Amino acid sequence: MASLIRLIVSVPLAAIITFLLFTLMQILIFEDSVPLDDAGDELRISIADRVEDIAVRDRTVTVDDVDQVEPPPPPPQIERARADQPSESMSTIVGGLPEFDRPSLAGGDISFDVSDRDAQPLVRIPPNYPVRAAERGIEGRCEVTFDVTPEGNPTNVRILSCTNSVFERETIRAVERWRYEPRVQDGVAQWRRGVVTHFDYNLE
Repeated sequence: MASLIRLIVSVPLAAIITFLLFTLMQILIFEDSVPLDDAGDELRISIADRVEDIAVRDRTVTVDDVDQVEPPPPPPQIERARADQPSESMSTIVGGLPEFDRPSLAGGDISFDVSDRDAQPLVRIPPNYPVRAAERGIEGRCEVTFDVTPEGNPTNVRILSCTNSVFERETIRAVERWRYEPRVQDGVAQWRRGVVTHFDYNLE
């Protein structure tokens, strides 16, 4: 009820205030304009009517003679190192050929499948001549046996005989670095066991 009374009172009051504001604005708009004052005397400002000559300093640039520069000396020549000739004989460097089973043609089941093959050496790194043996002038011979995995890696390296134990370590290390084409039977890589080879250690 109170809100209804406020609404009835405020609506006429707002209309009266709006009408008064509208009337005041109309009076201000249509009021006679105020005449502007006459323009003042013409004011002229002149800057630098007189042109002055500016003295320009003449600078003559001369290029001094360039001193002769001596070229740098050529780089020193570096002598290429030459590899010493091997002191071991060819039998020591190459080593003995591994012994493989020879195929028997005296009857029995013989397979002529071209895919079958025995283990074949691919990489054969010669052993290093032991320094202690070289200093003492010791020569010798080592016989070694090992197996070849289906991946072509020597394993189970064992010394069969050696004239001097000083050669055993280098013999085993050399064989472990070798690589083989694995033995293939019926198209499948197989183990090759009991491969035997020897090394001759000879000084020139």
